[in-house]
Amino acid sequence: MDSQTVTRFPPSPSGYLHLGGARTALFNWLYARHTGGRFVLRVEDTDVSRSTKESVAAILEALEWLGIDWDEGPYFQSQRFDVYKAYINRLLASGNAYYCTCSAERLEKVRQEAMQSGGKPKYDGNCREKGLEWREGAVVRFKAPLTGTTLVSDRIRGHIAFDNTELDDFIIQRSDGTPTYNLAVVVDDITMNINTIIRGDDHLNNTPKQIQLYEALGCEVPCFAHVPMVLGPDKTRLSKRHGAMSVTAYRDMGYHPEAMVNYLVRLGWSHGDQEFFTRDELVEKFNLEHVGRSAGVFDQEKLLALNAEHIRAASNEALAERLIPFLSEKGIEAAPGDYLYDVIETIKNRSKTFVEMAEAAAFYFVEHVTYEEKAASKFLKPAILAPLKEITEALEQTEGLDQETLEPIFQRVMDAHGLKLGKIAQPMRVALTGKTFSPGIFEMIRVLGKAAVVSRLKDAIGYIESHHLTIS
Repeated sequence: MDSQTVTRFPPSPSGYLHLGGARTALFNWLYARHTGGRFVLRVEDTDVSRSTKESVAAILEALEWLGIDWDEGPYFQSQRFDVYKAYINRLLASGNAYYCTCSAERLEKVRQEAMQSGGKPKYDGNCREKGLEWREGAVVRFKAPLTGTTLVSDRIRGHIAFDNTELDDFIIQRSDGTPTYNLAVVVDDITMNINTIIRGDDHLNNTPKQIQLYEALGCEVPCFAHVPMVLGPDKTRLSKRHGAMSVTAYRDMGYHPEAMVNYLVRLGWSHGDQEFFTRDELVEKFNLEHVGRSAGVFDQEKLLALNAEHIRAASNEALAERLIPFLSEKGIEAAPGDYLYDVIETIKNRSKTFVEMAEAAAFYFVEHVTYEEKAASKFLKPAILAPLKEITEALEQTEGLDQETLEPIFQRVMDAHGLKLGKIAQPMRVALTGKTFSPGIFEMIRVLGKAAVVSRLKDAIGYIESHHLTIS
């Protein structure tokens, strides 16, 4: 066996990349990176009726967003039929496969009889020893062992023995000449030198068939590791009814890819009690020994909390790159630079997603704020007019906007009017942002700058005067 680890991820392009598939891709990618191996991307698009170019593009887009890069590929099964045909011919030539001409009616009759007698509905080997030649409508079946057991040595589940009498002579080439899944996947893994297969345990029943194919072809059996499924909160298989299923849906909802990677890997793998991991830490620590045997339960709230943590931990420069598209969706054209980095610094600790962050940042990029009706009616009242005017005049005369400069100004006005900070901070907040919730007053003033702050305060003063004509 190749001394270098070679893993693969083989999505079927019949839809978007869902969370379970993304986790499988991550496990394979991380294991390859951890061991200094190679990661191969292969698209299993032999089902022409369900495979689409749009799905291929969506899957590649999701992998790229997650930061999963591949060393080889993407290979497409639809372009490899000649390779599969060659291996099918090898199996036929060696006597490990044969042509079967049983009709659909006969197969259904055999199936019904087996079920009525309490047996397994499997092929009865009718054509196994007939030595038939190819003819129109014939399929090719693998000549499976009739006795003994096929042993699966699984890195996660241990040794699992399958009784060969429970298996049957499965089809490896359909009547139209196309290969079946089990044949194609084995040939792909052989020809691509895949020696480590990490996949969902819903594939476990295919494994003994695939091992038999490896052995019949005289090829070394790879290392298998079957990971438990991802379940929804109700402990059933994760599906659309549990919410967003596709990776790109979470991207569009403003999730950080590093948080998604962190969360999906932890959904079935552990390293002590640690919950938060950077990508480098995952590459360093990931192994198969700590993948659990029980299914992971997807928890939207945990993902959201972890997302907030990754946003807080990221640099402002890195966050800017991810935030800009969400600002653009709101019609705000922002560019990387000190202003945007300062804006992010004031809101990153309060934002759980990039959608929230864009919403929180919007007031920084408008010329005139729009007041929320409730906020304005509650806080932009005549009683605050004089304090606002005094603060505005003081700020016009002030050079610095650091906290040390601003605090004495606010304190003088508060003392003069017998106000506590809250009584002046909330009207200021509404005047500067249009809302009652915002970053801290002093940090917000510093980032907005004197011209914008003075302009907005004057707008608020004008608003109060125009909406409250009788002022005592």
